[in-house]
Amino acid sequence: MTTDAHREVTPSTPPAVVPPAPARPDVHRWPDLGRVPAGPRATAYARIARVLFHGVVSRLDVTVRIGSGPDAPAWGRGGPVMVVHRPDEFFARLGRHGLIGFGEAYQTGAWDVPGVDEGASPGALGDFLTVLAAQMGSLVPERLQRLRAAYVTRPPRHQVSSTENSRANIAHHYDLSNELFTRFLDPTTSYSSALFEHQLIPRTDAVGPHHVATSPDPRSNEALADAQGTKIDRLLDAAGVGAGTHVLEIGTGWGELALRAARRGARVHSVTLSTEQQALARRRIADADLTDRVDVELCDYRDVVAPPAGFDAVVSVEMVEAVGHEFWSTYFSKIDSVLAPGGRAGIQAITMPHDRMLATRETYTWIHKYIFPGGMLPSVQVVDEITRSETDLRLLGGEHRLSFGGHYAETLRRWDEAFLAAWPEITALGFDDTFARMWHFYLEYSRAGFSSGYIDVQQLVLQKDPT
Repeated sequence: MTTDAHREVTPSTPPAVVPPAPARPDVHRWPDLGRVPAGPRATAYARIARVLFHGVVSRLDVTVRIGSGPDAPAWGRGGPVMVVHRPDEFFARLGRHGLIGFGEAYQTGAWDVPGVDEGASPGALGDFLTVLAAQMGSLVPERLQRLRAAYVTRPPRHQVSSTENSRANIAHHYDLSNELFTRFLDPTTSYSSALFEHQLIPRTDAVGPHHVATSPDPRSNEALADAQGTKIDRLLDAAGVGAGTHVLEIGTGWGELALRAARRGARVHSVTLSTEQQALARRRIADADLTDRVDVELCDYRDVVAPPAGFDAVVSVEMVEAVGHEFWSTYFSKIDSVLAPGGRAGIQAITMPHDRMLATRETYTWIHKYIFPGGMLPSVQVVDEITRSETDLRLLGGEHRLSFGGHYAETLRRWDEAFLAAWPEITALGFDDTFARMWHFYLEYSRAGFSSGYIDVQQLVLQKDPT
């Protein structure tokens, strides 16, 4: 489905400008942003945070200005700029709530980056965050990392992605508004990494040989919709989806993959927990006259019932991240149980290094609180370990496994520019400026992760033992 709401950012598109922070966030919508940590404990933590933050940025190629006056000190070795407008609030939030407080301080405007009116690009935030992300594992001194478990907050029980909680977790993000998403996504309404023109570089890691796609040229005029189609077609090819195949899709999105699979002659059973996504996907399928080939069910992946012979293929694009580490075994065991012998599963997953996954899997983050409750990024190693020990699925290597994190960075850059350019329209949907800064931070924070290599996106192919 293509609507006037979809857009590619072009020179004629309105300029992408980050909305300024409101003087005071709406405390009914944003209760934790209206309260700055205070009291003796908060004061002590703020002092410690100031010392640690100074030590961190003094080692990095950034410029951090503390205050905006002519005599404001500047920390760092020079590079992308961050301006701390309200130091007392910034260090209070950082000291009391760590990286959650760091993000919240951006939402309130306690810190910012130079704006477009100062000659900076809308991507200035991501450029600054990329420098931090590249050093994420060593930002905190090693001796203090041993105290991590005593300091960080564990994810709340109501966010664990159990059968009881998953619907609410998914609704928190994906049921915000279809109109919101169509304002910044491309006409395919794909909310996952695109795959642009690229070259392949053979690599080998602890899990074996695979291919890495070179990063796209940001000056390329390749349409995002075309690159999304390339991504989907590669995954369908890898999973063996073609005429006459019966396919299970875990995580419908807004229906583009199911539509493309059906046009190949496949029958598709797609499951989602998002009522908004189900409604729009069904409408797109009906508009394409493909209801005889695709059904979209509101169903938890754990409750999927396979046909007697099993599904010929299972496909799932960037859904495993929402499963939560407590249920990775359940997720892959379900795929194993519904897949026909010899069948393949094509999984597109955002991944992180195994050691960082182990270090952070019990940590409650800004992303959990504001964007994706209950989520966790797996490592390729943990996927391999779980499937080998608990299923008949085996991870295929070589040409079957593709890493293309640089392509996600470019995808996110385009989404962010489109989101900011469409902001005047999005406000009419009921979203406020605090939301705009939150969403901009989320997209640029994510872009920084991929640009720095701290996180990756991969297409993984798993094959079930044919016996």
